[in-house]
Amino acid sequence: MRPIDEPDPGGVDPRVLGALLARHGWRRHGGAAGRYTRWAPPGPEPAGRGTSLLVPDSRAFPDCEDLIGEALTALARSGTPSAREVLTGLAVPSDEIRWWRDVPPGPAGGTAWPVQEQLRSAARGMLLAGALAVRGRAGYHGARHRRQAHASLESVVVDGAPGGGLTAFLPVDPGRAVSVRLYHALYAAREAVDYRRATGGMEAFDTAVEAGVSRELTEALVALVRGTEGAGVALEWSPAAGTPPGCAARPEPVEFSPGDLPALREAAARYLADEPSVPVRITGSVVRMRRSGPRGEGTVRLRVLAGADVRHVRVALDEDAYRTAGHAHLAGLPIRVTGRLESRGGFRRLTDASGVAPVQVDEAVRDRLMKSVQEAREAIGNADFFEEACGGED
Repeated sequence: MRPIDEPDPGGVDPRVLGALLARHGWRRHGGAAGRYTRWAPPGPEPAGRGTSLLVPDSRAFPDCEDLIGEALTALARSGTPSAREVLTGLAVPSDEIRWWRDVPPGPAGGTAWPVQEQLRSAARGMLLAGALAVRGRAGYHGARHRRQAHASLESVVVDGAPGGGLTAFLPVDPGRAVSVRLYHALYAAREAVDYRRATGGMEAFDTAVEAGVSRELTEALVALVRGTEGAGVALEWSPAAGTPPGCAARPEPVEFSPGDLPALREAAARYLADEPSVPVRITGSVVRMRRSGPRGEGTVRLRVLAGADVRHVRVALDEDAYRTAGHAHLAGLPIRVTGRLESRGGFRRLTDASGVAPVQVDEAVRDRLMKSVQEAREAIGNADFFEEACGGED
């Protein structure tokens, strides 16, 4: 986790500071009613060595800014893990998502490296599932919207939590939509699992898609729970931004156990099998061509420019269409093709291709396309760009 700059005392709301201290286990004690309160760090406090913070109740207190500045400095110098989390929450108003796994401790009571990596991988998958669901509800997203989803998570800050857990700080701008979607999706997944275990039916997973549940989310939950005696997720809203509409002010943690794994795995397989192919009309530049001989059908790889929310697709073409794609590539032109984006393989394959035709573009766009394709050819080797047998008749 990158270092946290100490926030400007003039921009810190003392009520937000108090709310974050309480959230992270600091103990409130003493102080002058209506003027300021004292806070002690979590856990036992060594005699004469504990950090004690003096926080004004409001900015109306005469020495408010000075007291907040002293409190921030004390937090920055504190060795208490929660002090860093408080500073992170102050630096950028953020919703907090916490993950934990009930696993045997490693040597000396620490967390084994593979266990921590499994936690981070599961958390990363869950955040991605939430970001994908913000862009559209689907039982299986595959490669769709992935570039935009990853970009929306670039500002997320992640840090280890006490006890071997993990905390992600999602800035309210732009991360609030992801937090809200995960809030609804996690509760919907919990209810769907309970319904499956009680009745044997999977219908609840079908309706849960609208809440944001997907194959990506169920796989992340499987990764979180697998190899544990139980695991959970807790979400807390930024006190500076308040509670979003339609959400509980203090959401209860959502917990899962090994007994939930069969239902989650069944749901993941169901989402993959049931997600339909999508009719599309794609415009893309040819970045690779392949066929087994000098004639006949072949396969091209397109870098998608428009028409689908994926970066690349593979398209099987008949001989005439393959020749058209080759001529368009040599002329520095993209092609347009109609077909069905197949869910199998993650929406990376276009089937039933038809209407292949070059697309005229202006010179500036054409030059950019030629440059990018040339770079791709150099990366994979010019000889391998056109992968076809050279034997046989010309």
